[in-house]
Amino acid sequence: MIVQKYGGTSVGSISRIKAVARRVVRTVEQGNRVVVVVSAMAGETDKLIDLSRQITDMPDEREMDLLLSSGERVSSALTAMAIQSLGYRSMSFTGRQVGIITDSSHTKAMIERVEAERLRRVLREGIIPVVAGFQGISASSDVTTLGRGGSDTTAVAIAVALKADLCEIYTDVDGVYTADPRIVKEARKQERISYDEMLEMASLGAKVLHSRAVEFAKKYDAPIVVRSSFNNKPGTLVTREDREMEKIVVSGVTYDKNQARITIMSVPDRPGIAARLFKAIADANIVVDMIVQNVSTKTKKTDISFTVPIADAKKALNITREVSKELGARGVNMNTNIAKVSIVGVGMRSHFGVASKMFETLAKKGINIMMISTSEIKLSCVIDVKDTEKAVRALHRAFIV
Repeated sequence: MIVQKYGGTSVGSISRIKAVARRVVRTVEQGNRVVVVVSAMAGETDKLIDLSRQITDMPDEREMDLLLSSGERVSSALTAMAIQSLGYRSMSFTGRQVGIITDSSHTKAMIERVEAERLRRVLREGIIPVVAGFQGISASSDVTTLGRGGSDTTAVAIAVALKADLCEIYTDVDGVYTADPRIVKEARKQERISYDEMLEMASLGAKVLHSRAVEFAKKYDAPIVVRSSFNNKPGTLVTREDREMEKIVVSGVTYDKNQARITIMSVPDRPGIAARLFKAIADANIVVDMIVQNVSTKTKKTDISFTVPIADAKKALNITREVSKELGARGVNMNTNIAKVSIVGVGMRSHFGVASKMFETLAKKGINIMMISTSEIKLSCVIDVKDTEKAVRALHRAFIV
């Protein structure tokens, strides 16, 4: 039992959809049962977003979910037709039709369960199901979407529900690299990477896999292989950590330019202030990444800075401005010309001096660090967006090459 997920570039044209159909059929002819999950054709989601922006700057999230889910429905139906044209039985399904039940958080819903009985039934009948990724249905029967990249999560969730032997994620790169090969020529493909490393890399800007898909896979120990749909090269296996992985201090260097930093200035430095601010942001389903609070001044005032995804920046800024009035802050500003660069590796747990080496590397390149965040296996710095590529190349040379 194999679940194969194909990204937007893999189904980006009719010729590419036909190539996907041929790959699916080859997998079936090798004696496997296959469930296909597809993203929208490359560029389609952006076109739909642009249409909504022509109507309003702040489109209703429920309506956006219904609008954006249509892209995957188109590609799933076309892929099923392409498989049928090769002489095989195939049917396309929406998230609702295969029972992907989510909460009611529009545009970034969480999967609560997958009622996969219909998939099991069509598989028993020898039909190849093609599922529209990225979408589900809430308890109130509203269409929901899982956030950009959510088709990966759809695929892993279906693989878990069906107890599939493997979930293959097909994209336009042939695996997980030590850095973006478009920026770092020396970047190399990794044969294996741990769930934790992949989770950090995905959440820190690596666009190979959706972070929630990796969380799902780790929780249920579901093996994932990241492969290219443009060739037959072996990909990267995302799996449980082993001792060999700990020998490598840094496995990857990532970057994320889709960040905004918001600063609320001169707020009273007393208990409950941060809680009031971040509860309001959390209630709007906005994920906050880094948080830095300055040392309090003699007047018992402080600045609080935090980062959010650029897509949520305007909403977060409006909320922060409202809260700042209640708190008596001096004002709020936002900087969108930032990027986050990070190093990731399970070996960081047992090696010292990693942070100082990272800071020294950036300093030698004249790159200023605005914010710092750490975990056991990652170290992130917020820098000026213009320094992103220089920082990634320097860090890759310092830790990996």
